[in-house]
Amino acid sequence: MAEKLVIIGNGMAPGRMLEELFEKAPGLYDVTIFNAEPRVNYDRIMLSPVLSGEKAYEDIVIHNDGWYAANGVTLHKGAKVTEVDRHAKTVTSANGITASYDKLVIATGSLPFIIPVPGHQLPGVLAYRDLDDVDNMLKIAAGKGRAIVIGAGLLGLEAAYGLKRQGMDVTVIHLMPTIMERQLDPAAAYLLEKALTERGIDIITKANTKQILGTDKVEGIELEDGRVIAGDMVIMAVGIRPASSLAKDAGIAVNRGIVVDDGMMTSDPNVFALGECAEHRGTCYGLVAPLYEAARVLADRLTGGSAEYHGSVVNTKLKVTGINLFSAGDFAEAPDREEIVLRDASAGIYKRLVLKDNKILGAVLYGETGDGSWFFDLMKRGTDISQMRETLIFGQSYQGGTPLDPMAAVAALPDDAEICGCNGVCKGKITSTISSKGLTSLDDVRAHTKASASCGSCTGLVEQLMTLTLGDSYNPAAVTPMCTCTELGHDDVRRLIKAKGLKTIPAVMQELEWKTSCGCAKCRPALNYYLVCDWPDEYADDYQSRYINERVHANIQKDGTYSVVPRMWGGVTNAAELRAIADVVDKFEIPLVKVTGGQRIDLLGIEKEDLPAVWSDLGKAGFVSGQAYAKGLRTVKTCVGSDWCRFGTQDSTGLGIRIEKFMWGSWTPAKLKLAVSGCPRNCAEATCKDIGVICVDSGFDIHFAGAAGLDIKGTEVLGLVKTENEALEYIVALTQMYREQARYLERIYKWAKRIGLDEIRRQIMTNEEKRKGYYERFVFSQSFAQMDPWSERVSGKDKHEFKPMATIGYSQAAE
Repeated sequence: MAEKLVIIGNGMAPGRMLEELFEKAPGLYDVTIFNAEPRVNYDRIMLSPVLSGEKAYEDIVIHNDGWYAANGVTLHKGAKVTEVDRHAKTVTSANGITASYDKLVIATGSLPFIIPVPGHQLPGVLAYRDLDDVDNMLKIAAGKGRAIVIGAGLLGLEAAYGLKRQGMDVTVIHLMPTIMERQLDPAAAYLLEKALTERGIDIITKANTKQILGTDKVEGIELEDGRVIAGDMVIMAVGIRPASSLAKDAGIAVNRGIVVDDGMMTSDPNVFALGECAEHRGTCYGLVAPLYEAARVLADRLTGGSAEYHGSVVNTKLKVTGINLFSAGDFAEAPDREEIVLRDASAGIYKRLVLKDNKILGAVLYGETGDGSWFFDLMKRGTDISQMRETLIFGQSYQGGTPLDPMAAVAALPDDAEICGCNGVCKGKITSTISSKGLTSLDDVRAHTKASASCGSCTGLVEQLMTLTLGDSYNPAAVTPMCTCTELGHDDVRRLIKAKGLKTIPAVMQELEWKTSCGCAKCRPALNYYLVCDWPDEYADDYQSRYINERVHANIQKDGTYSVVPRMWGGVTNAAELRAIADVVDKFEIPLVKVTGGQRIDLLGIEKEDLPAVWSDLGKAGFVSGQAYAKGLRTVKTCVGSDWCRFGTQDSTGLGIRIEKFMWGSWTPAKLKLAVSGCPRNCAEATCKDIGVICVDSGFDIHFAGAAGLDIKGTEVLGLVKTENEALEYIVALTQMYREQARYLERIYKWAKRIGLDEIRRQIMTNEEKRKGYYERFVFSQSFAQMDPWSERVSGKDKHEFKPMATIGYSQAAE
């Protein structure tokens, strides 16, 4: 029978410990978790990007509900433990839940330190430790105003940056003469303060807070020197202390934190402590990398192993977009130490290494941090650097006096060299996982190892390791830059467009430091789509940044002529429409009329200059563009359904027409084809479409992520809904989720594989708030999208597109 393992706390450290435990010995324990927060485990390192708007909560979830269910874990959310009875071996929560244990892990984390100055209890005085704190900040930030951050350490500056990104004015108050004094020397602190000031953040050093002003809520602060700063919220970011009171009340040994040995055992052999609440050899760690090292040791001990934790050397990185900063070790001055410094003022680069006895004691890098992992590895190992002393400051690639291929430098790293500092992942873990699990994409590596899954600063190193491990079989297409105009990939560009509020192509290229003046044929269409999707009411669609078919609203053929496909709602037509098509065919001597697989009629062989006239005649019969050329909704294929077919269970034709009329005109990352079949016989072939519906007696089965082109793939089931209205809402919400998250030209089935089918089902089928939000944003965007481009061109818009070059030249010459 499995032993009972109870865990108090559901942070990143116990989450990593469970991953290791389940990998080593699945089924060994019956696991119960008490989480004081009302949610699942998430990446606290990424709270800063959530605050700045660069990520959402869903983006930082580590273990969703499905993970706990799959591993047989009982998770009590919103259940703060108030008592540990070591004699009865039980724990009890504030909401009355009691669980017995054989082994207990206390992982209660830490508590923020709130300076007890007058006014510290006013509404609007906030800490910065968890998602609830971020939510409270965002509520106040919605009214703009000014935020005051007390403390210019790592968390304080990240909070300041996030609130500035939310549109607030921000002032940072810091007691010491320089910011981040624990991690930076004065020179690097100067550069960082300058960069933050240039981003509009006011920083006041050597300032002490006397009191927080206000009656019913925060109105500002007063400093000891008499200065008064008005503000709408005050963020306390002045330090943390281990949350050890629960263990102390239970009679477990506590100093500053819960005292543990090298196996993470407390003074009770059945109780362990992990995370920020634990004190190991007199040290309490507040960064995640050492907590993950301890988590691996504890997982081993819980499976009968003898692994030991001997403490950690830590490094620091700041999560502020556009600022590269790395700090590790001890960089204080002393008579028996020497230093190597490199400064490049024009490039904003500063590097400093502190040495003693030919070993690195500390490193501070600003502006260029690519060698941070290498310096950190040399420091942890105590490597003698005397043979590379002259070139050491230039980094790993320059050892021996001549530049090395960066790939060779990565290959030379030992297996235990740390690659991902956020998650404590070493080179050997990454390469062995790639090989053993057959991983082929960066997303796979992130999912299985967590490397590059947090701040992303190690992404380049991870990609190089993938290339070294997989060789020619590695296809980095999904993680490479959008094009040669930028170093950024599609995901980063999409994220930064929203985070920075960029609403024109020139603004994107300027703010994101494009290498070319106007972009290229690869990036401009992608940027145009992202801006259309993100700012439908503010961005003017740039047709010159679209491909030729989308520019002229027809498909170019091999002979230079065009094909025109009028929209036939759900594949349904009538005699008047067919006569109009026949008249157009005769009038313009169209050589081929073809019925398409999407239940429409294609007119092929039309000269470019005749397109507006063809559209005009078709428009008089009520046709609009079928957008057979578009990265958007193409068709909704239907069968005749219950109105005519003896097997039909629902009105598939009516639903298909309703969906198509609701969704036409919307741009999507790639073409989108839908179908509705009236019964499981599936005459409309709904199970190989991007989104399909199978009508059944009990309602509507929604399918998605099929393919029937270069790739052949059946759909996945999204879920069953009971009514047409629900079917429309869920399909629209799924489409909007795809619109907002997919990379340009990424079909829905590829996007679904990358995001995860369970995650899509969770957001659309079970999270009503998410689904309603997607639906409402799609409806809003449609008020700007459903304008027939054919009728616009018939009225004269962009008429130069349809004039032969010779005619244009002659006309201009005559003028």
